[in-house]
Amino acid sequence: MDNSIDLIASLGVVPVIAIERVSDAVPLADALLEGGLPVAEITFRTQAAGDVLAAIRDARPELCIGAGTILDKESLDRAIQSGARFALAPGYDPEIVDAAKAATLPFCPGIMTPTDLTLATAHGVRLAKFFPAGVAGGPKALCGIAAPFAHLDVRFIPTGGVTQATIGEWLAVRHVVAVGGTWIAKTEDIREGRFADISRNAAEAVKAAKEALEKRA
Repeated sequence: MDNSIDLIASLGVVPVIAIERVSDAVPLADALLEGGLPVAEITFRTQAAGDVLAAIRDARPELCIGAGTILDKESLDRAIQSGARFALAPGYDPEIVDAAKAATLPFCPGIMTPTDLTLATAHGVRLAKFFPAGVAGGPKALCGIAAPFAHLDVRFIPTGGVTQATIGEWLAVRHVVAVGGTWIAKTEDIREGRFADISRNAAEAVKAAKEALEKRA
């Protein structure tokens, strides 16, 4: 695996963040680092995403930054130019998978059904985002969907509906690499400057993930 995916797997959790202002980029990075969570997925749900990635890359290179909600090649190109070390998408698009591979960028497309996973694995995908994880049925549903593909050693990053309270349930599933956490750094918390809360959320998530991974070992 790429070093960024190794890091995510070692932590067991990655914050999924929609940030609106570039001026909040470094304070956000500092809050995550203070909480012991040196990784962030900056989603391309806002116009600021690319500039936020670049700002963190330049000011806090110790934070491993990735791009989320990559829905088109333009967003992928911008993410790469801005310093993203990994990327994820809510769905599966073979053209984006190919473009990320050509750029040697670790890319995690989204799946929700066995059909999605059939198409993705046929295209060489071995790390997929299970999304929206809560709506799709939780850990039990993922186990059922993944079972026929076990011989392919497919792994997953469940995102969407995962909470602090359910980290342990998800990480108990051995083919789950990590969970995506939208609660760690909410848009409104960033907007209102509640960076101490974000640090606390990050620290609690890291602790819960570490305990879950130790039980699984």
